[in-house]
Amino acid sequence: MTPLPPPAELRQQALRALLEADSEQKVLLAQALHAQAATISIAIDLPLQAPAGLPGCPDRPELRSHLDVPKRSPFTHEGLAALLHAVTHIEFNAINLALDAIWRFPGMPRGYYLDWLQVAAEEAHHFSLLRTHLQGMGYDYGDFPAHTGLWDMTAKTEGDVLARMALVPRTLEARGLDATPPMQAKLRKVGTPDALRAVDILDIILRDEIGHVAIGNHWYRHLCAQRGLEPVATYAVLARQYGAPRLKGPLNLDARRQAGFDEAELALLGS
Repeated sequence: MTPLPPPAELRQQALRALLEADSEQKVLLAQALHAQAATISIAIDLPLQAPAGLPGCPDRPELRSHLDVPKRSPFTHEGLAALLHAVTHIEFNAINLALDAIWRFPGMPRGYYLDWLQVAAEEAHHFSLLRTHLQGMGYDYGDFPAHTGLWDMTAKTEGDVLARMALVPRTLEARGLDATPPMQAKLRKVGTPDALRAVDILDIILRDEIGHVAIGNHWYRHLCAQRGLEPVATYAVLARQYGAPRLKGPLNLDARRQAGFDEAELALLGS
């Protein structure tokens, strides 16, 4: 494990982990930071400059536009591996976005930073579960091309923590709440041991992602209240301003309710 130099200050160390290009080392750094959550210092008001090379990523997978990533049938062994690789890549990007939320935005309450540290550690766990499963199938992370959609919005919202909370956890990650049950249904139809193991892993991911979206909802509403903004109307403005993708149904209403969406929001999302 890469040691953390003492004293470990959370925001600086989160930036260090974000810059780490080796996926295994990034996982270890995120988990090591989370292990120190009870005692770690947080320089809440320290201004930090973004260095070059964000986020740190391995040489593979090859990154392409989402339109140029080939689609394969999960009813073949290679196609199933490609599908799971796509989810693995999402989880790798999710580690990065959680680390970025920690270091980039000063002036937030201590609980904000600890919440996103928990998210980073859980995303690292998801990535490790999926990568281990891929390896058991004879593949590894990097063996298929991938796209950058989740990080693209992270970069767009780097100037405003309100926009980040609105459009990454409670928009892009919330789409995962909707997409996971249909993916699990398809994997059950595939029915192989590899596919059914993936269903179990997705159960873990879905459970944790409800919590991650809830964290995004909590801090979005906190910031709206702090700035005197109405959350539903403000979300519509931010979605237009930053070009958030249009929502595609069906919605996982139960999971979204658990994650803190209220009925007024759900009614608008479903319209």
